[in-house]
Amino acid sequence: MPVSASPHSPPAPHASAARRRLYWHRLFFGLWYRPVEILDEARDRSVWGAAAFLCLLCGALGTLGKDSFWEGWRVGPALALEAMAIADVVLVLASLLLGIATQAIARRLGGNGKFGPTVTLFVVVFWATDLPRLALDACLPGDSFPVRAAAWITSAFGYAFATLLIRGQHHLPTHKAVAAVSIQMLAAVALLKFPATTV
Repeated sequence: MPVSASPHSPPAPHASAARRRLYWHRLFFGLWYRPVEILDEARDRSVWGAAAFLCLLCGALGTLGKDSFWEGWRVGPALALEAMAIADVVLVLASLLLGIATQAIARRLGGNGKFGPTVTLFVVVFWATDLPRLALDACLPGDSFPVRAAAWITSAFGYAFATLLIRGQHHLPTHKAVAAVSIQMLAAVALLKFPATTV
């Protein structure tokens, strides 16, 4: 005979309790002061909107930091804005390719993470950690000490957070997570944060 629950007993927990919604501002800023908790909370969540928004924002900031944009603005604002839009689209596509490459390498190394969460969270981690450098670069010369220092610091944080992300998403040991993100992070950092020439 089944035992009926007492009227004073606490209600039974739901089999699958709904997770708290992860708002963009919590995801972006939480990476800086509690990255392990935020990445664990974001596990198995696809954040396409947040990834696209960060790409567009960072693309705009990066364009504003270039002298060529302001020279084009003086000639014709419409053309300068069109160039910014094209740069944003290229940045979105390039960022997605970086995320896809990371997912493919992690799976090749034995990972079992899902495609959407890995790709989108990798993009968020990369650009959220690069925001301080881009903000300084939009206001200061690209070869100034604050911008260079920010590039080194944010590169280190981005590398560490990307490793934490892949380790958690794909259940990989740390050395394999480092290997999964190394090529993409080093190439992107060399091209974006430390370019051979400043335009």
